[in-house]
Amino acid sequence: MATGADVRDILELGGPEGDAASGTISKKDIINPDKKKSKKSSETLTFKRPEGMHREVYALLYSDKKDAPPLLPSDTGQGYRTVKAKLGSKKVRPWKWMPFTNPARKDGAMFFHWRRAAEEGKDYPFARFNKTVQVPVYSEQEYQLYLHDDAWTKAETDHLFDLSRRFDLRFVVIHDRYDHQQFKKRSVEDLKERYYHICAKLANVRAVPGTDLKIPVFDAGHERRRKEQLERLYNRTPEQHLSLSQVAEEEYLLQELRKIEARKKEREKRSQDLQKLITAADTTAEQRRTERKAPKKKLPQKKEAEKPAVPETAGIKFPDFKSAGVTLRSQRMKLPSSVGQKKIKALEQMLLELGVELSPTPTEELVHMFNELRSDLVLLYELKQACANCEYELQMLRHRHEALARAGVLGGPATPASGPAPASAESALPESGLGPDPTKDTIIDVVGAPLTPNSRKRRESASSSSSVKKAKKP
Repeated sequence: MATGADVRDILELGGPEGDAASGTISKKDIINPDKKKSKKSSETLTFKRPEGMHREVYALLYSDKKDAPPLLPSDTGQGYRTVKAKLGSKKVRPWKWMPFTNPARKDGAMFFHWRRAAEEGKDYPFARFNKTVQVPVYSEQEYQLYLHDDAWTKAETDHLFDLSRRFDLRFVVIHDRYDHQQFKKRSVEDLKERYYHICAKLANVRAVPGTDLKIPVFDAGHERRRKEQLERLYNRTPEQHLSLSQVAEEEYLLQELRKIEARKKEREKRSQDLQKLITAADTTAEQRRTERKAPKKKLPQKKEAEKPAVPETAGIKFPDFKSAGVTLRSQRMKLPSSVGQKKIKALEQMLLELGVELSPTPTEELVHMFNELRSDLVLLYELKQACANCEYELQMLRHRHEALARAGVLGGPATPASGPAPASAESALPESGLGPDPTKDTIIDVVGAPLTPNSRKRRESASSSSSVKKAKKP
C-alpha cells in the first residue's frame, strides 16, 4: 500500500513540512506543487563574487539574481590573482660560481664563471677549439745532412722555427718580432721560403714508401712579383691613371680579335658544308646518269661499302622498309622527322610552282621518282642558302674594303669625317664588273648597323623563291 512518502516522491515534492511531516497530504500539495519547487530553486541560486575580482567588474557580469553569468570556461581555482609563470614541468637546475682553467694557457691562470652544479669538475668545453699548428722539429743530424744552407745559419733557422711555434705561422708577426739586429735582415717572403723548404725536405726524408706525400709548396718569386704589382698599382700618379684608357682600348681590341677568330671558324665551317653540298650534288648527278645509261642486268652489284658516301645534309635520306611484314607504298613517301618545318614549307612551295602534286598516286616507279625529285629540291634549297650566305659575305667584305679605302687606311682617297657616306654597297663598289645583281636589294649600309639574322633570313627566302620562279620560266 502506497504511503504519503511515495506520493511525494512521485509528485517531486519536498521533504516533510507541516502536515507533510505527519504523513498526510493536503489539497494544496496536490493542486499547486510547482510553487514550492520554484521557491526552493530560487532560494538555492545564489552566486558569490569570486575572490580577487573587483565589485565593478562583477557588476558588469549580471545585475540581479535572475541573470546568470555566461558559461565560459575559466579556471577559478587560483582566483583573479597574478600567478607565477610556469616555465617548465621539471625542476630548475642549480647553477654554481666555480673556478676553471684554460688548457690553452700554460701559465696556470685561474678564472671563474657560472656553470651547472652537475658539471662541476669537468673540462672546459671550449678547449676543443684550441687548434695549434704542428711545426716540425729536426735534429742536429738531420740539419747537417738535409737542411744545411749557406745563406742561413743553424741559429737563425732555430730562431725562425721558435717564432713560428710561438705565433702559429703568422709570418707578418714573425717578421715584426724577428731579431734583425743579431741576424741578417729578411723579408716575409724569405722567411716563408726557408720555412716551407725545410718542411718539404723533412716530409721527403721521413715519408714512408708507398704513401701519398702532401708536400707544402711556396713560390717566393710569384709572391714577390704579386706584391710588386700591388705596390705599383697603389703608388700610381694621376698621369698614370690616364693610361687606363689605353688599357681599355687594348681590352676592346682583344675582344674584337676573339670575334674575328670566331667569325673565321664559322666561315671555315660554312665553306666545308658548302663543299660537301657541291660534292653531294655532283656525286648524285653522276650516279643517276650512269644508272640511266647502263642496263640494270649488266651492272655489277656493288657492295654497300663501295658506294660513295653522301653527306646527311645533302637531300633527304628516306628510310628503307626492309623489315618483314606488309607495308604501304604511301609510307615511303612520308618525309623523315629530320627534315625541319622550314624545309618542308619551302619544298611544298617549290612543288606547287613546278605543278607537281603533293601526294601523287604511290606506284612503284612514281614513289621512287617523287622521292628523288624532293631530295633534289631540298639539295637545291640548301645550295641556294649557301649561295646567299656567300653573296652576303662577299658584299660585306666589299663594303668594308670600300669604307677603309674612303677612310684612307688602304691608301685610297681620304674623305672628311663629316662628309656623307654612301648609302648602299652598289654606289661604293669599284668598276670591276663584280657588282651585285641589280635585281637584289642592298645588304649592308656603311653608316648603319649590319642586317639582323631575321632580316637576313627573310632576304634569303625571298631570293630562293625568286630563283625558283626563274627556273620555272622557259
